[in-house]
Amino acid sequence: MNKKILSKNEAWLLAVRLRTLPLALSSIFAGSFLAYWKEELKWEVLVLASLTTIFLQILSNLSNDYGDSVHGADSLARQGPLRAVQSGRISLSEMKVAMGITGTLSFCSGLLLLFFSLTNWILFSIFLVLGLAAIWAAIRYTSGKNPYGYAGWGDLSVFVFFGLLGVCGTYFLHAQQWEMSSILIAISLGCFSTAVLTINNIRDLESDQKAGKKSIPVRLGRKKALIYLWLLVGVGQAALILFSWQILSLPSLAPLLLAPLMFGIVLGVQRASSAETTDPYLKKMALATLVWTLLFGLGLGYA
Repeated sequence: MNKKILSKNEAWLLAVRLRTLPLALSSIFAGSFLAYWKEELKWEVLVLASLTTIFLQILSNLSNDYGDSVHGADSLARQGPLRAVQSGRISLSEMKVAMGITGTLSFCSGLLLLFFSLTNWILFSIFLVLGLAAIWAAIRYTSGKNPYGYAGWGDLSVFVFFGLLGVCGTYFLHAQQWEMSSILIAISLGCFSTAVLTINNIRDLESDQKAGKKSIPVRLGRKKALIYLWLLVGVGQAALILFSWQILSLPSLAPLLLAPLMFGIVLGVQRASSAETTDPYLKKMALATLVWTLLFGLGLGYA
């Protein structure tokens, strides 16, 4: 794999990891599609929630680049894509400054989101705590003294923040009430997002083992991690079927058109023989999740 970086700007683009942003937006779009279905959509919520999520995802990516370099997962022996700090083009101090700026932007954007969404100070306080928890989770995944990603808790964090809170929380900010059926779609997005992380961790399995990063694939081994990946995609599709059955709507099953593609991606990961051949499936699963979400919104429009 080519590990040459031509410029510092290219190094920053690598650190931001633009290909992860569509996945981050999927849960916001899903919660907003549900709000539109219920005639509760607020455009300011959609825009500010999307902006906040983008900042949080970039913060997480920068922190991951920083933390893995500090803890040794991004050593020169790493087989996956080159990282910014690992390349030597960006120093640890520069990355910390970038993390501080991005964290501040996500906090300010989140405050604006809550200001325009909530008038009840109790709800405002609850969501503020959840927002601070999201910032903490973005930073501490691989950074800090005891990063939870190195203990194998990254999957749970992704499922909660990209699934449950992302979908259900966004819907609540639109509608000011809970929608029980949204939990099923939150499960779908949580599973697909966790599948993306799992592909990432299967790709980095060898380097993570050497660095002491006990991700789920490291704990399970490659063969069982692949079974876990099949289950994540399968449960995500099953949750959609339950949602459609619950609201008695065939059009809402439109995302199932993506099921063969998603399972094909898993099969591709299973057949991949190296980190280099596994890596393209990471982007494919992230984009497939976004398209799945857009098909969900389209189908829900005819529900």
